[in-house]
Amino acid sequence: MATTNGFLGVTPPINTSESSAREKEVTEALMHELRRQGTFETEDEAKTREIVLGRLSALVKRFVRKITIARGMSESQADGAGGKIFTFGSYRLGVHGPGSDIDTLCVVPKHVVREDFFETFEDMLRETDGVTEASGVPDAYVPIIKTKISGIPIDLVMARLALSSIPDDLTLQDDNLLRNLDERCIRSLNGSRVTDEILRLVPNVTVFRDSLRCIKLWAQRRAIYSNVNGFLGGVAWAMLVARICQLYPNAIAGAIVSRFFIIMYQWSWPQPVLLKQIEDGPLQVRVWNPKLYPADRAHRMPIITPAYPSMCATHNVTASTQMIMTEEFKKGSEIVDKVIVGTANWSELFSKHDFFHKYRYYLQVIASTGSSDLQIKWSGTVESRIRQLVMKLEYVETLTLAHPFIKGFEQISHCLTEEEVRSVAQGEVPEVVTKRKKEDIEGRAGASTVYSTTFYIGLAIEPKPPGAVGPRKLDISYPTTEFTKLVKMWEKYDDVAMGIVVRHIKSSALPDYVFDQGERQPRSTLKRPKNGKGAEKSSNTSPDMPNKKRRASNSVSETLSSVAVPSQPFKTNQNGTAAPLAAVSLSTPVETSPASTSIYTSSIKDPSQIKSPQLPFGENVAVATGAGVS
Repeated sequence: MATTNGFLGVTPPINTSESSAREKEVTEALMHELRRQGTFETEDEAKTREIVLGRLSALVKRFVRKITIARGMSESQADGAGGKIFTFGSYRLGVHGPGSDIDTLCVVPKHVVREDFFETFEDMLRETDGVTEASGVPDAYVPIIKTKISGIPIDLVMARLALSSIPDDLTLQDDNLLRNLDERCIRSLNGSRVTDEILRLVPNVTVFRDSLRCIKLWAQRRAIYSNVNGFLGGVAWAMLVARICQLYPNAIAGAIVSRFFIIMYQWSWPQPVLLKQIEDGPLQVRVWNPKLYPADRAHRMPIITPAYPSMCATHNVTASTQMIMTEEFKKGSEIVDKVIVGTANWSELFSKHDFFHKYRYYLQVIASTGSSDLQIKWSGTVESRIRQLVMKLEYVETLTLAHPFIKGFEQISHCLTEEEVRSVAQGEVPEVVTKRKKEDIEGRAGASTVYSTTFYIGLAIEPKPPGAVGPRKLDISYPTTEFTKLVKMWEKYDDVAMGIVVRHIKSSALPDYVFDQGERQPRSTLKRPKNGKGAEKSSNTSPDMPNKKRRASNSVSETLSSVAVPSQPFKTNQNGTAAPLAAVSLSTPVETSPASTSIYTSSIKDPSQIKSPQLPFGENVAVATGAGVS
């Protein structure tokens, strides 16, 4: 689908040449490595997915029929009401792997409302053979039901069209389908519309898929694949790869991946990434426009969806996550450069992140309940607010960066006493509880099970000023207290049944479950680098540091306090319900060496000494950003 100018995208290509013989060699090696890494599913799993989607399609039709009858409509109307599913995301793009979920859109007629989806349909799902879980999050930015059918995880969203029935041959390309829809339905529809548009806007779908499969694996291994935590989600990574494919329409995957890292590292943010010019439409819906909307101007790494109405897929990116991703682009470019000259292997690009080795101090955010179904909803709600905590931490004077990890760690703890429940909810799981099984507490008076999910944020602390002596204290009381207030504002929050704890810990106190077997160093050997040794270099072209605006504090001196647990974890009463515990407050000095151990503080006195990754001779990255926002 070329534009009227004869090319795909908002600018001419950087290079239309075919890939070199060496690039073809490294592409073959890349595909071999991707297969070795297990990124492709088996034929049996592919067939299982097709069967599951067929069953899901039939279930949606039964659901629509049931609601149609309940609304007092006739049998013939119910038979013709329809209902249809559309896949989107990685499955529709053709880059899903073993065990990955299927993003699925359920399209229903106008007489079926969202409450029906989260009540009637969710109940129908639970009663379906092969369904092992079904949990709705109706208050999410895009309301969703997470389910698992025959072992295949599925994320379901719903869109209600202004139609009396949904025909089997319905397509979603017509912008007029968006008429008279609320914003949540438009967002739900856009997942499918955007995926289809991306595939129409790349010059070679096979090259795009191979390249995206590489970038997706790299982002997951480097722990920067998560929209909710302020990094990029699947659609954003897909749009970045699609843009590079537009700029090199005749290149193959190895060449695309090489250019990807260099161009993304050098990209002039907040210049937006566009796959086509932003289009206005006849509908009264908001289209991304930084000239008109202050919130759009605040987006740090805008990557704009190509389907009308165009939206920013990366509004969650913070100053900290932008710095982290920029550093990873640079590292990736250096590795791929070595791969191309033959001094490195592709496997090095996919090396595991070092998040739990990188910082001296971490925040733990612990969400807990006494029910597995309730825990899915509560932990999902807490996770969706982690980004707000990161942004508040970026204002703390002595923090240079707050680095959220991309997933939570789930634990099920079987407790015999209220003291054990309290410890678990506060992140201190006694060894005896860790080893205890469900059958060990059956029939025991006062026994209960605690479901907890722990999220981590790494804290990079700025170096101690020259001449300063003694330990400092880090004041994180304001951001942590505000965060707990924020999550408790959830309309379904129950202080009796739900616990939320925020506390800081040293790296030496990290639990074993965050490490792979054999990964953790003996605790006695964990030493802090001195005089900046071991600190990695950072480029002067990295994004700016979080803006440090001074906030009024109750402290009168430089000694600052840190609230470790500004919250109320639940505990179980004799009647099986839960009651709030008193908040626990800790204050711990924070030790910092003269030079930070974080990779985001450079030990180079002259940043100009650092070599920035460059495109091959004759290729100019400025071409890619030549078009502004229309």
